[in-house]
Amino acid sequence: MSDRTRTRLLNALKGSGPQTAAELATALAVTPVAVRQHLDGLASEQLVDFEDQKGSVGRPRRVWALTAAGHARFPDNHSTLVAGLLGGLRQLYGEEALDRLIGLREQESEALYRAALNDAPDLPSRLQRLAELRSREGYMAEVEAESDGSWLFIENHCSICAAATACQGFCRSELALFRKVVGPDAAIERCEHLLSGDRRCVYRVTQLAA
Repeated sequence: MSDRTRTRLLNALKGSGPQTAAELATALAVTPVAVRQHLDGLASEQLVDFEDQKGSVGRPRRVWALTAAGHARFPDNHSTLVAGLLGGLRQLYGEEALDRLIGLREQESEALYRAALNDAPDLPSRLQRLAELRSREGYMAEVEAESDGSWLFIENHCSICAAATACQGFCRSELALFRKVVGPDAAIERCEHLLSGDRRCVYRVTQLAA
């Protein structure tokens, strides 16, 4: 199996969620036959699995998705070590020390993001620039414009998932961080949450009236 095609398939399923072989073939500009061969290879390694979904007419759609092992192929910033360190910090110094650590991380990220977003001319530009910054940190972030004039700020991967699982204060901090750096002219609400069972984290961003 071509390593490049293998990586592109895993990235496509991670970034856009479950898809059929035909949809993957179109997105990657690869023949459906080749995609199915690659998917069979990934399935043999238990990195992907499929579900046959029945429609009102015709044959069922075979929809492919990453397994837990497939998701684990994406970096999580040394999850076991991070979770252990946070647990030790809580045990030794209490919840207050953990809150201070989260606050320090938020302050450092805020300074970095503000500097990068400072000259962005409008809200969509700020969101796009923030997505680029977050993608460099491993979050696979993107921005989608909605028909109602709002935007979805999407993070297809959580590179601090273990830390956020150990302490949900990280998730609260990240929402507060986005609200600070995107600016007072926008309202931001989380509408999908990885730790609540969704496959990704999604934030709805709405432009406020002047």
